[in-house]
Amino acid sequence: MMKQIIFKNIAVSLLLCMATCVYASSERMFLNQNESANISKAGIEVGAEQMNKLLPMLQNKRVALVVNHTSIVSKRGTHLLDSLLTRGITIKKVFAPEHGLRGNADAGEQVKDGKDSKTGIPIISLYGKNKKPSAEQMSDVDIVLFDIQDVGARFYTYISTMHYVMEACAETGKQLIITDRPNPCDYIDGPIMKPALRSFVGMHLIPLLYGCTVGELAQMINGEGWLEGKKKCALKIIKVKNWKHGQPYSLPVKPSPNLINNHAISLYASLCLFEATNISVGRGTYFPFEVLGAPDKKYGEFTFTPRSLVGFDKSPLHKDETCYGLDLRKAESPKGFTLKYIIQFYNKSGQGADFFTRSRWFDQLVGNTSVRKEITEGKSEAEIKAGWQNDLIKYKKMRAKYLLYAE
Repeated sequence: MMKQIIFKNIAVSLLLCMATCVYASSERMFLNQNESANISKAGIEVGAEQMNKLLPMLQNKRVALVVNHTSIVSKRGTHLLDSLLTRGITIKKVFAPEHGLRGNADAGEQVKDGKDSKTGIPIISLYGKNKKPSAEQMSDVDIVLFDIQDVGARFYTYISTMHYVMEACAETGKQLIITDRPNPCDYIDGPIMKPALRSFVGMHLIPLLYGCTVGELAQMINGEGWLEGKKKCALKIIKVKNWKHGQPYSLPVKPSPNLINNHAISLYASLCLFEATNISVGRGTYFPFEVLGAPDKKYGEFTFTPRSLVGFDKSPLHKDETCYGLDLRKAESPKGFTLKYIIQFYNKSGQGADFFTRSRWFDQLVGNTSVRKEITEGKSEAEIKAGWQNDLIKYKKMRAKYLLYAE
């Protein structure tokens, strides 16, 4: 019996080691796949890299960071937290968004309070029950610094976290510094969020792809009076150098566990809608958001089998089931938002309105109730997209007031 226990423990340890290696390999894979695209980064200097501007603002201040694994400030991958500590800045705590400080929590998985294993700095979760820093949590800090890489999709929750941090700063009289980063999905497309559907995956009356950096969006939130009680947040933005709208930008690390390369990021805004259906987007594979399928041969000849993968998704949809569908890894990256895939799979399903297994969730993701209805009515993508073009024209005029980077 003792031998069996020992062998079992060894096997578990080996599996954990292999999973860790796979996760590390996925990070390297992201870097390798984006190496050629990094040519577009030449000369670009993100806000967090501009220490000559940042450090004077933080000297002799008690600082809280809102950061995650994307908060890197050098080609060697130095984390902003580590970089500031080595420069003698007093970091009181880290507020962690969805996926946690190190970026390895599953989508929707509750992030827990604790301490950073590397530095011992206290970590306070802003994903779970506590989405907004409390007055008590803000009481021992003078400045909050936000540095997180966004991808430009309205339902990517890092911008919702930013909204609540702005509210907390406005209510407690603390300044917020945003060290800005380019947006890799720099398009304006998709329907505008309807007020009745506001949620943590859509807090602002903006298009699904809103064409702003987080700094520009923060200015919009302030300027349009979207904070609770129309309060204003004391805001300072350190702009990106040598970048403007329309210029491509390749990320140095994957922004969340299942966006592993530029191509997946480009498809994310369009494929995320499938999360409200019975169709897998490839969570639990090494190519999430680049495939689509379900355990039914009617969806296509390409097959994949979702597994429990540490660093990707531990409990994916259709776990251990063979899924049939579509391989998009060599498909052209969309230049904006497309409904063609959701319409294609809806037509293949033959399930009518039952295709949308979580209809309210779909409406919250897309931002209105009409898109789902129009899909079930058999309207084409062109017909559906025509319905929000006038709203986009109005949005672009409003957006122009808050732009920091020439187009």
